[in-house]
Amino acid sequence: MIVKLKRTPGIYLVGFMGCGKTTVGELLADELGWQFCDVDREIEAEQRTTIAEIFDARGEEAFRALETEAIRKRVLKIEKGQPTVVAVGGGAFVREVNYNLLEEHGVTIWLDCPLEVIEQRVQQSEHRPLARDIERFRQYYAERLAFYARADYRIDAAAAPAEVVKAILKLPIF
Repeated sequence: MIVKLKRTPGIYLVGFMGCGKTTVGELLADELGWQFCDVDREIEAEQRTTIAEIFDARGEEAFRALETEAIRKRVLKIEKGQPTVVAVGGGAFVREVNYNLLEEHGVTIWLDCPLEVIEQRVQQSEHRPLARDIERFRQYYAERLAFYARADYRIDAAAAPAEVVKAILKLPIF
């Protein structure tokens, strides 16, 4: 196990919406015997509303502020010794403050999934506000690839979730 992971036992799954962060994260945490956290779910529980409703009522910037605070709180828990696999929202890794928090406090893994696969996964998705406009959705995807590429590791996430977990477990961090 690498030193950074021993110091702060957090594995942060990053990538575009629909790449499988939550599904893979739950399976990976189970396999490792670690806790699992989905940042979006934590925000929804704390705010007692959905991400889509936050976007609609308060806008993306308000959501991003909540997201950064949720990440900060989770990192503090992990620093106290709670080994956790964390699914991070699709836009979180784009913000420099979030990137720095994650990079300094664990290992980041980009679940890289082709746009065509993601489009199939999020079709007709009411709970993903940034997927409502397909052209803007594709633009976000293209814009974010360079940010995701900054992660410590990249895993092809087009396969079945169990196969993605197997690939992660073969990384040199274990």
